[in-house]
Amino acid sequence: MSQLLRVQNFTVSSDGFGAGEGQSLERPFGHADPGALMSWAGATASWPNRTDPGGSRGLDDYFTRDFAHGIGAEIMGRNKFSPHRGPHDPAWQGWWGEEPPFHTPVFVLTHHPRPSLTLSDTTFHFVDGEPAAVFEQAKEAAQGKDVRLGGGATTIREFLDADLVDTLHVAVAPVELGSGVRLWEAPEELDDRFHHDVVPSPSGVTHHLFWRR
Repeated sequence: MSQLLRVQNFTVSSDGFGAGEGQSLERPFGHADPGALMSWAGATASWPNRTDPGGSRGLDDYFTRDFAHGIGAEIMGRNKFSPHRGPHDPAWQGWWGEEPPFHTPVFVLTHHPRPSLTLSDTTFHFVDGEPAAVFEQAKEAAQGKDVRLGGGATTIREFLDADLVDTLHVAVAPVELGSGVRLWEAPEELDDRFHHDVVPSPSGVTHHLFWRR
């Protein structure tokens, strides 16, 4: 069975932005409120950062629970890993502390070399290459499992433009950002290449599911 490149649980605003403007150390999503974008997942019983019992079940919980299923590696853009531009700050180890949530090799796209970094069971590799070449590296590291394309929106567009993405799950949150890093003008942009199901959730988000034609 071939290994797939999958976008999972990527959330955009109702006007198509995956993050706002002005990313900084204090504001990883720029002017966007990550709580407003991701509240659908944070409210579920399967949210990994949940500290109290309870949480919702149903559709949102299914997607949250399925996040790591069958995934052997992740690809992400530089600014999902870091707010810095230009050369890396060698002291920076990501937004996630000593226990990153990936539990797989992660390939960080960057034009600035840096030695690989291991935290717990996650190793970050910093790679400079075309999407197809990076996907091949990630597939080898995934050892037969699928590869998750973690974002941000610019990185997802690069891999879509290279016709490498096999499936996408994008949650559209009922908030507008007005500006920022855009995934699409409208989800129907992908309908020429993908089958497309639209599933509204009681939480207010709308789940868009795409798979290759």
